Amino acid sequence: MTRITLLLLLLFSQCLLAQQIQIVDKQNQPVKNAVVWLKGSKQLTSLDSHYTMSQKKRAFVPHVLAVPQGANVEFPNLDSIMHHVYSFSKAKQFELKLYHDKPEKPINFAQSGVVELGCNIHDWMLGYIVVVDGGIYGQTDEQGMVELSLPEGKFTLAVWHDRFNDISTPETIDMTNNAKSLSYQLKQALLPKLELSSDEFDDYE
Repeated sequence: MTRITLLLLLLFSQCLLAQQIQIVDKQNQPVKNAVVWLKGSKQLTSLDSHYTMSQKKRAFVPHVLAVPQGANVEFPNLDSIMHHVYSFSKAKQFELKLYHDKPEKPINFAQSGVVELGCNIHDWMLGYIVVVDGGIYGQTDEQGMVELSLPEGKFTLAVWHDRFNDISTPETIDMTNNAKSLSYQLKQALLPKLELSSDEFDDYE
């Protein structure tokens, strides 16, 4: 990164204000684990940052991981059994065949979009990597809250959740930053939470 780029990022960051945003559903209930990002925003953190999608207790941890375009993600297997991670998603297709521990190289996610993950051995395992087209992003907590550094005036946010009917398309919001906190109600009803059960026995020790 050049010195001029660093100066531009510094000037950009000084024009941003920390803002609390709450995401609620159509019943005005807080939405946990929604990914929220400022579309087209500059990257404020280094792409060398460490991003990890683990396999632990026969599940992807975290269930949803948000990363910026160009990020490298590692896939450590923390179980004593083997996993076989893959994705057929348009944003990124890849396959990590049966392995213990951690693959030698991380996977690069250069294209924005939603990458749905599965395990070829354990059918119930499901995870998502949301590659956002903006450098300012976050995920909501139990109260549906996320804090983002937002510019003054008008801007566009995108919101995504794994219980959208169409997980390939986020909702977008045109907002004006004129308050200490903002709230957004999802336009669509969320699908029921999918309960996936694991099999404690398999042949891939």
